Amino acid sequence: QVQLVESGGGLVQAGGSLRLSCAASGRTFSNNAMGWFRQAPGEEREFVARIGRSTGITNYADSVKGRFTISRDNAKNTVYLQMNSLKPEDTAVYYCAAASSSLAVAGGLIDYWGQGTQVTVSS
Repeated sequence: QVQLVESGGGLVQAGGSLRLSCAASGRTFSNNAMGWFRQAPGEEREFVARIGRSTGITNYADSVKGRFTISRDNAKNTVYLQMNSLKPEDTAVYYCAAASSSLAVAGGLIDYWGQGTQVTVSS
């Protein structure tokens, strides 16, 4: 079992930055590929970014490419999402996710979800 707890959400003006953190406990963190997803009101949950288990290879949704950066610190059992140049359309609840592989994250085959953290970007 893996428990994921997100933090770092909040209210920010357009053009600003936030850094989300996701602390993992339970099974060995480095065994899991990690990802971030988001869900805006009235919309389906969508993929944002993913990072591999040990290679650190990353992948992003086109809508955030060049603005968001996913990283992980296996010593701290934590994955991060640095969000720069935020736009009002980035407003959503952001969820941390763990899966057996980076491919599984990409396919939405998630083993564990966090509870979510709200990000609101004002215009």
